[in-house]
Amino acid sequence: MLVTLPPDYRPTDTEDFMSATQLEYFRQKLLRWRHDLLREAGATLSSLSEGGITEADLTDRASVETDRALELRTRDRARKLISKIDQAIERIENGTYGYCEETGEPIGLKRLEARPIATLSIEAQERHERMERVHRDD
Repeated sequence: MLVTLPPDYRPTDTEDFMSATQLEYFRQKLLRWRHDLLREAGATLSSLSEGGITEADLTDRASVETDRALELRTRDRARKLISKIDQAIERIENGTYGYCEETGEPIGLKRLEARPIATLSIEAQERHERMERVHRDD
């Protein structure tokens, strides 16, 4: 089903949760985010492939190495984020997007607006983080 969004559309609590319009809104939001991350990754790859480190000064060379390492870590985080975006798009397609994978309850529009790749409701996420802290302290 093709849904056309008005240019200023924002999901509201007065609509049915995860209606076709809301799903299309989040699908487009996720696709834009993915596109931006891929564009940034392309720019990083081209700057990294521009050649070796030619700085003669050891301090300059170390600075360039540090910058490259930071850039590669950033790209790795972006790669993982793209994977999560792809999973969220898959959930839109299979009808599970917007619902907590632990409780099955709606995640909530504000949370999805802030973190469209969220898979847990705020309550389930807080429980999850508490359990992590408890086990980390052991």
